Amino acid sequence: MNKNTHIWEAEVRDYEVDLQGIVNNSVYFNYYEHARHIYIKTLGIDFYEWHLKGYELVLIHSDVSYKGSLKSGDSFCVTTNLSLISRLKFAFNQQITRKSDNKLINVAINTATCINKNGRPEIPEELAALLLKIAVA
Repeated sequence: MNKNTHIWEAEVRDYEVDLQGIVNNSVYFNYYEHARHIYIKTLGIDFYEWHLKGYELVLIHSDVSYKGSLKSGDSFCVTTNLSLISRLKFAFNQQITRKSDNKLINVAINTATCINKNGRPEIPEELAALLLKIAVA
């Protein structure tokens, strides 16, 4: 595991499952988002602080491959790391595994950027330097 990897652990709640008794596919997006937010906070990136500066960190694409399912009460881990895609895009490479048997449940690549006050993609120099430092760690 590389230094820029973050792990968030949680447990499936009863209301997150559908009639089949498995976690509804839309719930995984919530897990991924929460894990990303915790991860970037540990890196010193604060959504609200960037908002006040006139920048919005936004998700622009999500690609999830489902390999298995979680059920109510299952404990799981969301593993997240960051990579740079281009001058204007970065990706959160994420996966969810069930803790009891370490089974891979799904894998996601969530692509993000930063939008300036004019609604245009722009990664400010300060944020770019931080992202570069993290991505090469």
